[in-house]
Amino acid sequence: MELREYRPEDCEAITRLFYDTVHTVNRRDYAPAQLDAWADGSPDLDAWNRSLQEHFSLVALEGEVLVGFADMAADGYLDRLYVHKDYQGQGIATALCNRLEQTVAGTIVTHASITARPFFEKRGYRVVKEQQVERRGIRLTNFVMEKMQ
Repeated sequence: MELREYRPEDCEAITRLFYDTVHTVNRRDYAPAQLDAWADGSPDLDAWNRSLQEHFSLVALEGEVLVGFADMAADGYLDRLYVHKDYQGQGIATALCNRLEQTVAGTIVTHASITARPFFEKRGYRVVKEQQVERRGIRLTNFVMEKMQ
């Protein structure tokens, strides 16, 4: 597996991976309406690209296949971490997180899904609070989590 920094030409593959992962991996913890609100399949590619370029963003590749991505803001906010639905449990999320966490001194904060919470807990993150976020009029549960470096 290769980790490299995000490039604008990765954006479309990233948004496809995001949609597929949300609708398969997260379906055990969220209802279909919640999954549709979270990832509706019609991403704003310009907004995604802008956001990924503003953050330190990484992609994971297996050969030519984009198998994961993650990004972190300069203030230590770990925004997104997603692994391709067919490549779960292979250390990709761990590798992405290891690299992102090396870029920050101090506290790292993330808003983890129900599905991702155990992964972050194993990495030493603690739940600060459970919260309900609204996406397209639908409520989803996630957890504000933090890790002290």
